[in-house]
Amino acid sequence: MQRLIRQSRQALAWTAVLVLVGGVAAQARQDARAQALFDQIDRIFQHNEYAPRRFGPARWLPDGTAYAIVEPAVPPATGREIVRYDAATGARSILVPASRLVPQGAVAPLDISDYVWSADGKRLLVFTNTRKVWRDNTRGDYWVLTLDDGRLRQLGGGAPEASLMFAKFSPDGTRAAYVRGNNIYVERLDDGRITPLTTDGSETTINGTSDWVYEEELGVRDSFRWSPDGRHIAYWQFDSTGVGSFSLINTTDTLYPVITRIPYPKAGTTNSAVRIGVVAAEGGDTRWIRTPGDPRNTYLARLEWIDAGTVAIQQLNRLQNQNDFLMGEAASGDVRRVFRDESNTWVDLVEEVQWLDRGSSFLWITERDGWRHVVRVPRDGGDARLITRFDADVIAVAGVDEAQGWLYFTASPLNATQVYLYRSRLDGSGVPERVTPADQAGTHAYDIAPGGRMAFHTYSRFDRPATTDVVALPAHQSLRSLTDASSLTAKVAPLLVRPVEFFTVDVGGSSLDGWMLKPSTFDPSRRYPVIVFVYGEPASQTVTDRWGGGRMLFHRALADAGYVVVSVDNRGTPAPKGAAWRKSVYGTVGDLSSKDQATAVRALASRHSYIDASRVGVWGWSGGGSNTLNMMFRFPDVFHVGVSVAPVPDQRLYDTIYQERYMGLPQENVEGYRIGSPINFAEGLKGRLLVVHGSGDDNVHYQGTERLINRLIELGKPFDTMVYPNRTHAIAEGPGTTVHVYRLIARYFLEHLTPGPR
Repeated sequence: MQRLIRQSRQALAWTAVLVLVGGVAAQARQDARAQALFDQIDRIFQHNEYAPRRFGPARWLPDGTAYAIVEPAVPPATGREIVRYDAATGARSILVPASRLVPQGAVAPLDISDYVWSADGKRLLVFTNTRKVWRDNTRGDYWVLTLDDGRLRQLGGGAPEASLMFAKFSPDGTRAAYVRGNNIYVERLDDGRITPLTTDGSETTINGTSDWVYEEELGVRDSFRWSPDGRHIAYWQFDSTGVGSFSLINTTDTLYPVITRIPYPKAGTTNSAVRIGVVAAEGGDTRWIRTPGDPRNTYLARLEWIDAGTVAIQQLNRLQNQNDFLMGEAASGDVRRVFRDESNTWVDLVEEVQWLDRGSSFLWITERDGWRHVVRVPRDGGDARLITRFDADVIAVAGVDEAQGWLYFTASPLNATQVYLYRSRLDGSGVPERVTPADQAGTHAYDIAPGGRMAFHTYSRFDRPATTDVVALPAHQSLRSLTDASSLTAKVAPLLVRPVEFFTVDVGGSSLDGWMLKPSTFDPSRRYPVIVFVYGEPASQTVTDRWGGGRMLFHRALADAGYVVVSVDNRGTPAPKGAAWRKSVYGTVGDLSSKDQATAVRALASRHSYIDASRVGVWGWSGGGSNTLNMMFRFPDVFHVGVSVAPVPDQRLYDTIYQERYMGLPQENVEGYRIGSPINFAEGLKGRLLVVHGSGDDNVHYQGTERLINRLIELGKPFDTMVYPNRTHAIAEGPGTTVHVYRLIARYFLEHLTPGPR
């Protein structure tokens, strides 16, 4: 008996030793995974080891056979200069040497942020010393170089440093107009005489630029236009009185906090009153264009001159389910409607209206037949003629070759994850022809030259870094490579040993597209944890067959740490799958998306035995952060660990234009806003949740995350949070911030979603 007891004790001791050794070995494997993951994140985001060679920015010259680009001067010269390249041959010549851009009394030439030529090519306008205004560097200094005598002078007449915006030449090149302090000025270039065209600019009256929400959601920044004859300027004016003011508090940069107040209209609240006026370039009273409706409940989204006496305006109603194309008479202010696009959900803007036949007709993009199609509309009225005759979506207009009668556009009728170039006859005859070669599957982007004979062509795939070349159209013959991706391709090759897998999954009668990344050491007989990357709102797709840069490499690093990483585009994302697909989300943002995502994960788990349904994580940013919350709160049996970055926990806290476009007014869709807002389902949280936000986010306010924190505290829910002081929505400001964010996300999954197979 004693011998049996001794043997049992020895067996238990050996078992304990084996368990201890096994545990130590397992921990060592986990530590090695973590270190490899963090090292790779550092290489991606801190050391930029996988940064691609980029082309440009370049711009086509008017003859359509050459382009200009800003390049470093050839030593011993310093600074940067503007260079001309023959597109087909690569022959190089200097248009403006850096030596001609040295101001009097200075040593160094101007640092060129942007530039524009006068129409006659005799003067160059240089934008330099720039400052960021919310999203872009749109404020700075402007200098004019006169080429014949080499004179270089600064615009603004002694204005404060970096205070001018959107300077542009008059059509005859003798004057420049610009915005300063929310007023518009015209300056004569021969003698520097400055004429103010508006004088009422203030914090609440904005002339020639825009308020926050127009910039963010409609892309309106530069808000004035010269008439073709140079006699008048048309401009937007914003009256933001009555708009709720949001305060951003910067507690990090000074001894005492600095408060920045932004007129920010939240869903269902008061917008700026916006109108468009026309004023003589020599000064005088403004003639206001009498657009119909309440100026606080309509959006004047686009403005252009058609001829010297007529402006064209795209006007959306508050619900954004009607877009009226209006013609306004500059002399009288009278308006007539030429075309109306409408929907029972929402309509999209036409980013740039293409005019044909010397202004007698124009091209418009509409979804009125269920597909995103281009139609040709007579200026003086009459029926619209369909140009793109196929059962598929036009993704974007790429260019027009009116001389040969062709419209170029991008589309992908058979695969919504890809993009190709097509062309259709401008007279509406025939069916679209694919221009991109059939053997180049993936995503293609084009910048077509004037005349439509050449284009900058950028091509990539999920596992293929982007390359750019010049192609001749319509043959799509490659004339010259503009970037060399060979070094990057070689560097990332070890990371791409196991290629991405695209898949489809059915939910509710619809097929969703997705991609999947597996560990390089994947064993199909084992079970792996899953991390879902989500966006899921109408503003963007995540499932595209194109090179994804740093974030894609981050996901590959997660996969190699022992996860299966997937992403799925739910219904309502802007895939080219027909209007019904995209508009299905109307009034249900957040609700439908989280249901589709949960259904997709369940379907994948039932399809693949290697997916461990007990270990599923999810992460996303912005709208993806919101969907992460909805998925964690509403489907805690499916999603166990989540990282929500910069979310909108309550849709009523976001801006009017975006939220109302897809949800309607909160006063009229009370239930939709309730069930779409994750804060209302916080009681469902069971797993581990990390919420990340920048306290200086002017777009998606930290206010929403604070309200969510209060709700989770009230419910007694454990959770984690990370606040990045004074960072914006990008959480990218300050040394080390980006790498810190991605290390944080990775660490949270490593700690709470055990990597590796079982």
